[in-house]
Amino acid sequence: MSRVPYHQMAEVLQKILQKRGFSEEQARDAAEIFTRNSLCGVYSHGLNRFPRVVEYLDKGEINPANVATPEIQAGAFERWDGHRGFGPLNAKIAMDRACDLALQYGVGIVALGNNNHWMRGGSYGFQACDRGLIGICWSNTMPNMPAWGGKDQKIGNNPLIFAVPRQNGQHVVIDCAVSQFSYGKIEYYKLRGLKLPVFGGYDSNGNLTTDPMEIEKTMRVLPMGYWKGSGISIVLDMIATVLTNGNSVSKIGTFSDEVGLSQIMIAIDPSKGNMADETEEIVNGIIEDIKSSIPAQDDIQVLYPGEPEAMTAADNMENGIPVIDEIWERVLAM
Repeated sequence: MSRVPYHQMAEVLQKILQKRGFSEEQARDAAEIFTRNSLCGVYSHGLNRFPRVVEYLDKGEINPANVATPEIQAGAFERWDGHRGFGPLNAKIAMDRACDLALQYGVGIVALGNNNHWMRGGSYGFQACDRGLIGICWSNTMPNMPAWGGKDQKIGNNPLIFAVPRQNGQHVVIDCAVSQFSYGKIEYYKLRGLKLPVFGGYDSNGNLTTDPMEIEKTMRVLPMGYWKGSGISIVLDMIATVLTNGNSVSKIGTFSDEVGLSQIMIAIDPSKGNMADETEEIVNGIIEDIKSSIPAQDDIQVLYPGEPEAMTAADNMENGIPVIDEIWERVLAM
């Protein structure tokens, strides 16, 4: 395990993307997304995922020249087509547009269909917060999780994000797959030879397990909250597919790769109801109450959503971003 400075990693990724047809601006923005994901400790959707994205580019599954365009514009709601372009940049465009609509109408919704993997969904929650807006977004995926009571993969671990801005302090952002662990996180533990901290899926004998290698064998990941996570997954897929008139989890499963996803971006302007100081006081009051919790263990801090990533980012910016040497060497070879 080595550490790489933030700016060095961003520069390397930008050069690789420019060689594969991205403009300088596109490559810089995309490289920043991947690098910031790793900076915040979301390695599974940062550097670790980058080689797979390059494979998609080399196979022609992603065309960097394809940029999302509007199909329907109906006041605060718009539908956009991602044209199977580069997922993170299209998602950034869609959330920017949702924010513009929210500043005009109080709420903005952009349904982005036919897009590719957006990497870390939390990026777009932070994007809304940086403009002083509440952000809600989600994406469907390929079928990679059994519906509750089933054994075969029928539903997606569709990532769901809620984000609340703060004027002074770290934004409050929860970013989670509706499986107990995303496949990226399972891979993260496997690469480090670690067990999951709690049950994450089933082994080949049908027993719950914390072994990431066993879960990868069976592909039976556990929905968060058991039947609750399963139900949330199904409804998120339905809403995304209806609003985009795009591809459902089931339809995506017929493609050769995880492409053509349906994604929803929602931005809400709290200033339409409160003065900025009022909103800040509400949010900070809730945080202070949570932080006053009595810890269950002496060595455990009670943290609010987004705080662990902020702490990791500060450490990684000062000391370099941890990388798995094999993956970093593979990226350098590109």
